Amino acid sequence: MTQTVIAIDGPSGTGKSSTSKAVAAKLGLSYLDTGAQYRAITWWMLNNGVDVDDPVAVADASGKPAIVSGTDPADPTITVDGEDVTGPIRGQDVTSAVSAVSAVPEVRARMVEFQRAVAAAASGGIVVEGRDIGTTVFPDAPVKIFLTASAEARAARRSGELKGAVSVADTQAALARRDAADSGRTTSPLAMAADAIEVDTTRLSLDEVVERVVTLVEEKRAVRDR
Repeated sequence: MTQTVIAIDGPSGTGKSSTSKAVAAKLGLSYLDTGAQYRAITWWMLNNGVDVDDPVAVADASGKPAIVSGTDPADPTITVDGEDVTGPIRGQDVTSAVSAVSAVPEVRARMVEFQRAVAAAASGGIVVEGRDIGTTVFPDAPVKIFLTASAEARAARRSGELKGAVSVADTQAALARRDAADSGRTTSPLAMAADAIEVDTTRLSLDEVVERVVTLVEEKRAVRDR
């Protein structure tokens, strides 16, 4: 645990990003949103005329964009070819296409290599959030958390983030489709690692979730330092 990696996985709407950033800030660690990286490469594909429904075309283009992730939990920026895309990657066009792009093995291989490099360069440790962090990217991470929540709670949260632009019912349906795509892909599907600790956030506040994760990290550190 010289280089601490805290892996936080789970589907959308479970509070993964808010929890990960808060834990990183509280523990003085770096932070990496791997989902933003997949969104960034999807954004680049869409803006460069790549057919995101053609896995061969996506694979051929996957090495072209230069993606740089900021690791400050207070301001987690991401750029593509020098352009700040922190806002644009959250658009509905990217949201609709990201599962297809992220399912391409060549994309995932490139991103995993990138994610490991970012973590290796982080000073003191890093909180990494995603869908395959504990199973594929950092299978030896000393702390693995898998966040869950009821379908209703997840949809309500995501609809709230969208400021009511999409109904809760439509949001829940979209989340179900995303879950099916992410869990069903052949390469690095969304799954809970066998040694991960599941935290159901349905009835917990953000502060309560953060406290649980921080406590788990401190317990691991105590065992290490004995």
